[in-house]
Amino acid sequence: MSAIERPTGQQQTSTAVAESVFLKACRREPVSHTPVWFMRQAGRSLPEYLKLREGIPMLDSCMRPDLVTEITLQPVRRHKVDAAIFFSDIVVPLKAIGIDLDIKPGVGPVVAQPVRTRADLERLRPLEPDDVRYVAEAVGMLTGELGSTPLIGFAGAPFTLASYLVEGGPSRNHEHTKAMMYGDPELWADLLDRLADITSAFLKVQIEAGASAVQLFDSWAGALAPVDYRGSVLPASAKVFDAVAGYGVPRIHFGVGTGELLGLMSEAGADVVGVDWRVPMDEAARRVPGKALQGNLDPAVLFAPRGAVEAKAREVLDAARDLPGHIFNLGHGVLPSTDPDALTRLVEYVHTETAR
Repeated sequence: MSAIERPTGQQQTSTAVAESVFLKACRREPVSHTPVWFMRQAGRSLPEYLKLREGIPMLDSCMRPDLVTEITLQPVRRHKVDAAIFFSDIVVPLKAIGIDLDIKPGVGPVVAQPVRTRADLERLRPLEPDDVRYVAEAVGMLTGELGSTPLIGFAGAPFTLASYLVEGGPSRNHEHTKAMMYGDPELWADLLDRLADITSAFLKVQIEAGASAVQLFDSWAGALAPVDYRGSVLPASAKVFDAVAGYGVPRIHFGVGTGELLGLMSEAGADVVGVDWRVPMDEAARRVPGKALQGNLDPAVLFAPRGAVEAKAREVLDAARDLPGHIFNLGHGVLPSTDPDALTRLVEYVHTETAR
């Protein structure tokens, strides 16, 4: 079975989902219109999301199937996007195996005891399905509610997870991360290999529960030079993609500031490569031949007047016009103060302009 043929057996996808414009675009098949979804579409900018999350810490909300289901569905109802992205966070599997961390508002994930030594690796035990039962339950609830709309599962890539663990939180320069990568390459390789196993297990739970595609977020990979990515990061990402290849669901790889890495990210094994706003889609296609592409409107464009938003969206669509398998998305996540109506209008615009 090729990487993105329709799955069989336990992972059987309904005909309606399999024939959705999103999954057809992932397979580079002809579509009736360009599919649209947004990263972070399920939260932050939606008033109904903010109301639902009131007084509930981020990680707690990720562990309640009822909340996960409702939050994941909210943008599908409001924006009429072509795919739902599972509401969770990349550090959920780390929390599930006992890492002492929290997501602090305005800061992001903060790790109480950073991973800096070989002894620290022992805290990274394998992830078992029972550790994240709430994830499987939520995915099952969602696939029952979504009908013909595909559900995208996701996880953080080994490098980005390692950066949070080693730095102890978000970092501008990744100095501790790179110090380990350059100064103790054996420890670094072991850390990423262990995280690749944890990430693979997390994605498998989502796929086996019913996710129709998965996205690997390597948010911080843009901090790397190509030579470092190839030697020190690509093998772990490839291990994740290989681990889920047999399920037959599309695998998406996304990073920020990764224009110089697009070819390498494709080599890691993705079926679809995400492109941020810094590289035009036609140029990205030259760097990543033979793959579906996802992107790539600058999220900040949504703060401009409607005409300007549509003009910039038109530029993206024009650059992607001759590409089989284009999925319209932002070049990163929806910014918190984005007007939700701007997103709804953007979906309608892309659907209308690309109707075939």
